Amino acid sequence: MTATSRHGIPWPPLIYLVAIIVGVALGLFYPLPWINGTLADILFAVGWICLLGVAALWISAIRMMIRARTTLNPKGLPEQLLTGGPFGISRNPIYLANTMLLIGIGLIVGSIWFLLLAFVAAFLTTKLAIEFEERTLAERFGKRYRDYARRVRRWI
Repeated sequence: MTATSRHGIPWPPLIYLVAIIVGVALGLFYPLPWINGTLADILFAVGWICLLGVAALWISAIRMMIRARTTLNPKGLPEQLLTGGPFGISRNPIYLANTMLLIGIGLIVGSIWFLLLAFVAAFLTTKLAIEFEERTLAERFGKRYRDYARRVRRWI
């Protein structure tokens, strides 16, 4: 499949949904020990801060994409190269937000499984979506995308 081929499943939403389901199941059937005391309270608060960051990234990135009239579909052909706002921090702010969602949930509910699955989901998203999207953007926007990719990191 070439980078301009638009076939296939938009993997990222499924990856993160499966990670949440697996995290809940593992937490129920194979709970792992969690930190107690003040540190647990701090991690709980950090989890909620993560979720606020998730909301901010989702809203700002999606809003920018809608305003630019470019596709929200991971397999769609982008009309614009977005480089400002959340895209000036991460080339993949929605995927970053999805990963932060798993981390935030893990810290709030005290589940190491969610933290581990956040890294697994990020790796799978990179392999099944981001690398494909990067090839598509490089083909479509050429030097502008390559310059942007040198300036802004893939994740953070």
